[in-house]
Amino acid sequence: MRALLFLLVSLLAACAPSAAPEGSANDGALVRLSDSDSRGLDPQMVSDLASTRVAADQFEGLTRFNAAGQPEAGLAERWTVSADGKQWTFTLRSGLQFSDGTPLTARVFPAALARIRDENSGSPHGALFAVIDTIDTPDDRNVLVRLKNPFPQLPALLAHPAMAALPFHRIAPLGEKWSADRPLVTSGAYRLTDWKLNQQLTLEANPRWHGGKPVTPRLIWRPMDNMNAAMRLMLAGGADIGSDYPPARHHWLKQNYPQLVRSVPFLGTYYFAFNTRKPPFNDVRVRRALALAVDREWIADKMVDAGNAPAWGLLPPGLGGGQGARTGLDSAPRAARLAEARRLLREAGYDMRRPLRFEIRFNSSTEHRRAAVAMATMWREIGVEAKLLNSESSLHFDSLKRADFEFARSGWIADLPAPENFLAVHRSDAGAQNYSGYANPAYDAALDAALAEPDPKARDMKMQTAEAILLADMPILPLYHYSSRALVQPHVTGWLDNAGHIHPSRTLGIRRR
Repeated sequence: MRALLFLLVSLLAACAPSAAPEGSANDGALVRLSDSDSRGLDPQMVSDLASTRVAADQFEGLTRFNAAGQPEAGLAERWTVSADGKQWTFTLRSGLQFSDGTPLTARVFPAALARIRDENSGSPHGALFAVIDTIDTPDDRNVLVRLKNPFPQLPALLAHPAMAALPFHRIAPLGEKWSADRPLVTSGAYRLTDWKLNQQLTLEANPRWHGGKPVTPRLIWRPMDNMNAAMRLMLAGGADIGSDYPPARHHWLKQNYPQLVRSVPFLGTYYFAFNTRKPPFNDVRVRRALALAVDREWIADKMVDAGNAPAWGLLPPGLGGGQGARTGLDSAPRAARLAEARRLLREAGYDMRRPLRFEIRFNSSTEHRRAAVAMATMWREIGVEAKLLNSESSLHFDSLKRADFEFARSGWIADLPAPENFLAVHRSDAGAQNYSGYANPAYDAALDAALAEPDPKARDMKMQTAEAILLADMPILPLYHYSSRALVQPHVTGWLDNAGHIHPSRTLGIRRR
């Protein structure tokens, strides 16, 4: 049956017109494709992108994201900030209710933070909200958030669905049976009414949402883990929005279906991590030599060839003042970079008689394999012998957490638009997520100084100082900055391209004939 479905989709795609038809293909519902099924409905217990997007449609916090990917007032109608940037007071809108009619008061927010920090809850979001010291409620409409250090991006952080208003009147202390409710009790624009596992989730408008009825009152999330199949379904007009498409089809799609393709720079960086705990990569000269020998421009422009920008830094351009600019030898001709790479390797004790040998570890993916092969080929020019080792995703990242690798595929996509979200991963006290094992007190101190700075412009400059220390030590090898990819039918309204690739369903509509 599944094979027959894919055959039918392929045939439809082959004869599809160049322009998508007007109107939704599912009786007025907005149909969005995701790369996997939701792993759960509790926003404090899931962290994958597919689940988080579904959660954001159903649960709203003090703030939320708008169509441009910027934080705005959500359940709070306004807020004030103390002069030192460490105390924020949010005032809720009046008359708020959950979708079942239960009053929604300020007291849900201290409960939300406490549940995230409860070791017995199993929430993976504790580190994300570590900047918050306490949350108090002077009364039912005011929420006082005290921070450990200034954090201008707090409105964006509080827009994460893990800190949304959850129906604690339905959540049992030792169980999460509330997520089986149909319709689900929610605080946002939608509530889930039906979930057919691995087929679709159906969401309908929350009748008690403070914003009234969303632009499209009925929403379907359909999981499709095969990007090619999802692309064919979109080309056949079988869905309204596809959240991704194969990078190798980028130019073909732009040439043949330009009205569907949406691709802009994204807040993410693709890189590989050196294991700095042991030889050969405990020697910064070796790390620098390998970085100099990699032709990032060729990898981004020719290998990936999907609109990605080459990366010489960790911070994506425009985030915290990040420019992604080339400096020093990065700007020199390739021949000069290779000469310097050979010199550094000789200085570190490696040459043609004693070549540098190591494994490149990556999780199974054509994209990751091509990157590994490209680097291994480039390094042959400086006498380096690199072998490939691939494994499935869970095993790969388990190996990284256990430091069982030499050089491995990694990367970071922003949880929120803040430079520290990228930089904090590489602190000496970041724990298992600091895959490289990088530890430099000067870097930690520079990041601490940036975190303590309340002035946004001065803060950005100090973040750049911390990034410069990191890049000089080269515990990671950035290759390119991500670009978002989506297919959007022309009849969809309200879609605004943005660096966060954030597109709340409540802001999207369907243009009728």
